[in-house]
Amino acid sequence: MYLLGYDIGSSSVKASLVAAESGKVVASAFYPKQEAPIISRRQGWAEQQPNSWWDYLKQGTRDVLATSQISPADIAAIGISYQMHGLVCVDKSMEVLRPAIIWCDSRGVPYGQRAFDEIGGKRCLSHLLNSPGNFTASKLAWVKDNEPQFFERIHKIMLPGDYIAMRMTGNCLTTISGLSEMMLWDYSERRPARFLLDYFGFPESILPDIVPTFSQQGQLLPSAAAELGLAPGTPVTYRAGDQPNNALSLNVFNPGEIASTAGTSGVVYGVSDVVAHDPLSRVNIFAHVNYSPDTDRLGVMHCLNGTGILNSWMRRNVADAETTYDEMNQAAASIPIGSEGISILPFGNGAERILQNKELGCSIHGIDFNRHSRQHLMRAAQEGIVFAFKYGIDIMEEIGTTVSVVHAGNANMFLSDVFTQTLASVTGATIDIYDTDGSVGAARAAGMGAGIYKDNTEAFSTLRKIKTVEPDTAHVEEYKAAYNNWKSTLERCLEGKR
Repeated sequence: MYLLGYDIGSSSVKASLVAAESGKVVASAFYPKQEAPIISRRQGWAEQQPNSWWDYLKQGTRDVLATSQISPADIAAIGISYQMHGLVCVDKSMEVLRPAIIWCDSRGVPYGQRAFDEIGGKRCLSHLLNSPGNFTASKLAWVKDNEPQFFERIHKIMLPGDYIAMRMTGNCLTTISGLSEMMLWDYSERRPARFLLDYFGFPESILPDIVPTFSQQGQLLPSAAAELGLAPGTPVTYRAGDQPNNALSLNVFNPGEIASTAGTSGVVYGVSDVVAHDPLSRVNIFAHVNYSPDTDRLGVMHCLNGTGILNSWMRRNVADAETTYDEMNQAAASIPIGSEGISILPFGNGAERILQNKELGCSIHGIDFNRHSRQHLMRAAQEGIVFAFKYGIDIMEEIGTTVSVVHAGNANMFLSDVFTQTLASVTGATIDIYDTDGSVGAARAAGMGAGIYKDNTEAFSTLRKIKTVEPDTAHVEEYKAAYNNWKSTLERCLEGKR
């Protein structure tokens, strides 16, 4: 018996097939092999075609079936993880009306800020735990204001994972966790946020029906099964946004547990049972995968848009196309802590929440033409990302989230010794690296939703720790000085003093 998990990212779609009993990953595949294109028709805009996610998913599914040589009939359940905060609009025929506005698109910022100001910060924060900000609801407000010809034809709005599940099953559904990432869940009323729907002029009928995160959410249609090469009737039993799902993948379910990722964007995500908010709304709070109207399990999330995308930019523009990320990591490791004075602010991928939705842009400071090389830039980029993580972690700790042990997958920036050692040393936290990823976690979660596993303890009993990175106490002052230099640079830029 097998479980199939998908991770619908903005860079690629990954599929993993997991043996339910042993927890072994039988096969994995991702498409496209180069980073998926993002449509950016104006500065701060970011869109993708939802049909492209489906095409990538079909290719990944075919690959894992070809590699594993298993019978599709032996797949017991499907789980879906997906890029958060996207907006997919469909008409009554469930046809997509316009490209999806994805997570790193900034056009919703003024709409969210206006809602926050006019509704009142106290009401927004006490009911939503966040400012409406740049989330899905604010993106939809932009469509309503700027593309009324599309808005009037919208039957339902969906998140990217809801759309993929709809393509599979024909059912248009979402979860409480999904509504919370749209900024349309009211924690005080324990229902969809009607006051925000009313403010923006959205009918509540535009929302999909709600199902539990772990549940029978539909079965593969014969037509979808034929496209995917799977068995008709295979149940979809789990869906969640990529960051709650990443925490789940690392078996982070309970208050005090912390997860982190560092892909295109970077995240530190802590679970709390306290319904609280940041007064300046610089960190995000969402319903975790095990939240229910009766049990508070909240994900307190610091998200940094400019993470792996900065490292990728460095590879394309500072290194060259033939240079591997491993070679870049080795080059960065050859440079002293602090990059001999260079600071890079990694904010070139849209508005940043920790900067109160300012779009500061990426900038490089302190270059000496006689001393510095491309290797210095490679290290400064990784340090800049870590220091931005630290800046957000300080905010999380202000509202009571303790960060002492961080769980992370063995992927992306966490493959770099410079990145992991700098993160451990500048925060004082231990970093535990596990052999898992979002698609594998979604597969295990599908087993929970299908009742194959009784709980997360059973589902993640085979999760394997690869290594532990402790703070470098011998050089803590050097890391602290490098961070303080970076932070001073950031503060000058925020004040307009470049």
